[in-house]
Amino acid sequence: MVSNRTRPPLHGGIVLSLRPVGAHGALRRAAARQGARVLALSPWRIALRDDAATRKTLREALAADAVVFTSPNAVRAAANLLPLRKRKGAEWLAVGAGTASALRRAGIANVASPARMDSEGLLSLPALRDVRGKRVGLVTAPGGRGVIAATLARRGARITRADVYERIVITPSPRAVATLRTLRTRPWLALSSGEALQHVLTALPADAARRLRTSRVLAASERLAELARELGFNNIHVATDARPRALLDAATR
Repeated sequence: MVSNRTRPPLHGGIVLSLRPVGAHGALRRAAARQGARVLALSPWRIALRDDAATRKTLREALAADAVVFTSPNAVRAAANLLPLRKRKGAEWLAVGAGTASALRRAGIANVASPARMDSEGLLSLPALRDVRGKRVGLVTAPGGRGVIAATLARRGARITRADVYERIVITPSPRAVATLRTLRTRPWLALSSGEALQHVLTALPADAARRLRTSRVLAASERLAELARELGFNNIHVATDARPRALLDAATR
């Protein structure tokens, strides 16, 4: 028998993941190290775009004075469409460490990313503070992170938005919903996307949505914590960033 002193912090717990289909691996590994397992409630799957119009828009975005990538999926989709080559004098920026790592793997060595890994942290980077009259390329997907484009536009930037992939909305699987309904322990909810949470709450049957709202929330930012409160959650812990390990560390503090 394992004593309480040697048990991992989340031993026997359930972590709910709202990540896209096929993107739960990193959270599963982090949860396993804490003695927990993951229940996937994917709100969508990722589909890379592959057409001439998207390539044209991406080419224009990559030629901007500053180029912003909003996710590792944005990097992967862009690299699938065109070779990623940084123009001399341009600033390339990533919303977080995972996106920055994806860019480095794609051959872009000099990438700026914020310590606070969210839209607000990105917008506080020096390269995006004074953008009046500058061209900013936004490599992203439809929906999500609308605050970046809106804020840069208010600051006077000329924005070229390249939506290089899309989220295909799906309903959480009946098996996952049935498991959620019958959980015997209060789950932890790993929250790194407000859009994902809102979609799942809408897609779930009423009783399953009520069960979801009993979760202890591990929010990647204060903004997401506030959204969770507005949506009826009342046990909320704020992590330092959206990486799986950081989210789960918030549960142990």
